[in-house]
Amino acid sequence: MKSAFHISLPCLNIEETIQFYTEELGFECGRKNTKWVDINLFDNQLTFVLADQFNFEYPSYSFEKDILPSFHFGVVIDTKTWEEMYQKVNRDSSEGILKKTFLKDKNGEHVSFFIKDPNGYTLEFKCFLKEDQVFAS
Repeated sequence: MKSAFHISLPCLNIEETIQFYTEELGFECGRKNTKWVDINLFDNQLTFVLADQFNFEYPSYSFEKDILPSFHFGVVIDTKTWEEMYQKVNRDSSEGILKKTFLKDKNGEHVSFFIKDPNGYTLEFKCFLKEDQVFAS
């Protein structure tokens, strides 16, 4: 088995969360019950656990003149898969999703887009110009 990450996050509504990740983004739903669900996020285990309330007080930060949320998660995917996800999200979105190139002409140049899920989490989908520069300094 290759290495994969697992993250567990509180959510407000299991069914809305399942609908967003499976129907809107096209990911598979794994094990689930009325209190939690596993989502297959590019072979990584994303678990949502029902919580009556939660609050993430998180500041934003500046990166190359853009303001980004310090609390976000996402995946690094190949260019073809990234483009397919970007087209799907833009096709199904009522508002245009912006893509942004970071570190232009530098080590680690990558393209990202950000979306919010029904729980308020920000997801980042990114692909690198050169795949061997994911951890380049």
